[in-house]
Amino acid sequence: MYEQLKINNQLCFRLYTAARLITQAYWPYLEPLGITYPQYLVLMVLWEKDRQPVNDIAKRLMLETNTITPLLQRMERQGIVVRHRGKTDTRQRIVSLTEKGKALEQQAKDIPECLAGQICNKGLDAQQIMQIIPLLDKLIEVMY
Repeated sequence: MYEQLKINNQLCFRLYTAARLITQAYWPYLEPLGITYPQYLVLMVLWEKDRQPVNDIAKRLMLETNTITPLLQRMERQGIVVRHRGKTDTRQRIVSLTEKGKALEQQAKDIPECLAGQICNKGLDAQQIMQIIPLLDKLIEVMY
């Protein structure tokens, strides 16, 4: 067997596994709110700035619009967001939070702290977490 093909020698496997486990750790916090992790990401973008074009949300999340559109459609059916045609460009869709979507921000405000506490309780301290973030940012920058 080629050493470079062993799964434990793959950066991608470690990143994939870490991302999957982190996303899984969010479930107990998001499930009572009735939202998924991808929906939570969209909501965080809209909580920062409401009334955004679909393209802007997709760019912020580093996704394609064809990935985000079905997600937004589900969120609209749930009454979390509404989509309107743009005033100057009717092909453009503007996404806005509903009252329900705005209320979820208050309900979700403790999630980051809860998750950080969960990670720290399992052996990773806050300083180590803060060291990982710039490395991941750099990796995203060079790969995107």
